Amino acid sequence: MAVTTHTRLNAQALRADFPIFEQQIHGKPLAYLDSAVSTHKPRPVLDKLREFYETSYANVHRGVYTLSERATAEYEGARDKVARFINAPSAREVIFVRGATEGLNLVAYAWGLVNLGPGDVVIVTELEHHSNFVPWQYIAKRTGAELRMIRLDDNGELDLGELDAIAGGANVKVVANNLVSNALGTINPIEKLSAWAHERGAIMVVDGAQSAPHKAIDVQALGCDFFAFSAHKMLGPTSVGALWGRGELLRSMEPFNLGGHMIRKVTFEETTWGEVPAKFEAGTQPIAEAVGFGAAIDYLNDVGMEAIEQHEHELAAYALGRMSEVPGIALYGPPADRRAGIVSFNVEGIHPHDVAQILDLEGVAIRAGHHCCQPLMARLGVAATNRASFYLYTLTEEIDRLVEGLHKARKVLG
Repeated sequence: MAVTTHTRLNAQALRADFPIFEQQIHGKPLAYLDSAVSTHKPRPVLDKLREFYETSYANVHRGVYTLSERATAEYEGARDKVARFINAPSAREVIFVRGATEGLNLVAYAWGLVNLGPGDVVIVTELEHHSNFVPWQYIAKRTGAELRMIRLDDNGELDLGELDAIAGGANVKVVANNLVSNALGTINPIEKLSAWAHERGAIMVVDGAQSAPHKAIDVQALGCDFFAFSAHKMLGPTSVGALWGRGELLRSMEPFNLGGHMIRKVTFEETTWGEVPAKFEAGTQPIAEAVGFGAAIDYLNDVGMEAIEQHEHELAAYALGRMSEVPGIALYGPPADRRAGIVSFNVEGIHPHDVAQILDLEGVAIRAGHHCCQPLMARLGVAATNRASFYLYTLTEEIDRLVEGLHKARKVLG
């Protein structure tokens, strides 16, 4: 690695680990400000994937030959790393999934279909990514449960003063919320929501996709019952993520997918399920991807999660200050000290897609759209926003280039 630090990171030095930044876009250095959608991969992760495929690849938990045993050890070693990364009580409570979306759907189907019914209430928030909104909306309709929503205040933060009124004495069974909003960067008070949910006998389901890459996670301190996140947003491969769940809940749930590996015994008359986590890992798992996930966690631990979080807070504060200089700009969300490294905005009179295209010509990559948060966009009164998002490799100079590009967009299109 280029730098190892647990106090303050050096983003410029870290960039040497990322081959993607060695290229130019439209003749200009790449300024990648879209890490909230997916992150780039450092050489240690790429090298680990190549090494695993070249020296250790085989299917896991199926063979007694050397390669299979080696692959199984690597795969389960990655599970151990994930468990330590989020301070899970047991690695057996960590299930490898394709990503946070599949993990949240697993909970909605395997827990929700069995435990929800008429008279029950599922509470989501106005900040949710569709992955933690649509499954609960769908399962509520399937089971006859009612879906209710926690609204936002004008700062883009949850209005918890309305919690009891939202519950209204009903039988609340699920509270679902992200720890960090993918659209506004809002950091949500999961500990408070978990305590409130448990007082009512409900489970707390957390979408951790935007938090696990950017701050230290302790699922025990959060008090939640499920926590889902994706590797590709934290320097790892696509098509793999993890769902952590409380052991007693996982053991009581029905399986989500059926097939090989997740069984204990199959007869013509009956099939019985394997133990957790195997019960929820049907078929051939994302083996190499999980190993790459573990390598990404090693990299993040070497840099230091506290250092990453501090770096992003500084970038968010710098970006909000510089971007406020742009005439006609609307900035959404809370102050920098209460958000992660995400800034959503619009430029008056210019469609977000047009802004993003002008910025691309300057080598600056941002996201434009509804960010899979259409209920939030409705609350903001817009169809879409632009979003700049930062990570451990982001430089303040790239934010300067973003601002310069916004001035150019106003000159060309305003």
